[in-house]
Amino acid sequence: MKEHNDGAAEQRAREQALVDKVVASFETARDPRLKQLTQALTRHLHAFLREVRLTEAEWGSAIEFLTAAGHITDDKRQEFILLSDVLGASMQTIAINNEAYANATEATVLGPFFVEGSPEVPLGGDISFGAAGQPCWVEGTVTDTDGKPVPGARMEVWEADEDGFYDVQYDDDRTAARGHLFSDDSGAYRFWAITPTPYPIPHDGPVGALLAAVGRSPMRASHLHFDVRAEGKRTLITHIFVRGDELLDRDAVFGVKDSLIHDFVEHPAGTPAPDGRDLAGGSWSSVRFDIVLAPADTAGPGMAAYERNGA
Repeated sequence: MKEHNDGAAEQRAREQALVDKVVASFETARDPRLKQLTQALTRHLHAFLREVRLTEAEWGSAIEFLTAAGHITDDKRQEFILLSDVLGASMQTIAINNEAYANATEATVLGPFFVEGSPEVPLGGDISFGAAGQPCWVEGTVTDTDGKPVPGARMEVWEADEDGFYDVQYDDDRTAARGHLFSDDSGAYRFWAITPTPYPIPHDGPVGALLAAVGRSPMRASHLHFDVRAEGKRTLITHIFVRGDELLDRDAVFGVKDSLIHDFVEHPAGTPAPDGRDLAGGSWSSVRFDIVLAPADTAGPGMAAYERNGA
């Protein structure tokens, strides 16, 4: 028994010696933050390896998984963001960098399908650009936490079509169900979109295989994306979700927050549209989303860097 205990102690000592050696290797980092990150990552990674007693075969499988994620990633699909999302890492990072402040609107995940260069639409315009789906009238205001209007706020909006696909998932280079607009002098905004519907995150790659292996659904609750920016205000990346959606409590990327669940009111065929639009006798929905922006100096270090880089 003593020999066994001595052997176990020696094993622990060898493992800890390696951790200490790797951590010490980053002492020469000139950037203090880089030093902190690499050393903490090393400690936590080795703690995981030692806790689960990772086998060499499992290590090989993990390398293959990450390699596959790299191969499937391109300028239209980011498998590593999907991986971060389904592990809850994206939402945890967002929580850290968007601390609660007064009555500011809560943030949630960016998602893998944001792209630069969306078309500008005027107030009351239509971001659908022919995407399939029921028309949806979206309106609200942008204010600060004191209730003062924020004029000229830039609002980027994007969503999936009724078939559950974003424009970049098609092969024809279409631009649809995305656009940007600006709040007016009173902070008000309005536009046409399409009623959000549930859809699966891409699950034909390694992240999808992981979800299948652990019995998790790839489905996301119905939502509409917003990225709202204004001078002197913290950038807000968020969604609004459809009240009553059965997936609200099991969203694949943990993005749902109670404050972001809104009523999408159904209007039967023949109901006049708020702007007089001819809806060809079809039904439509409407939602109100009043956005409250926190001051810029309340952003966490990660979000501040994100904004400095113009992301």
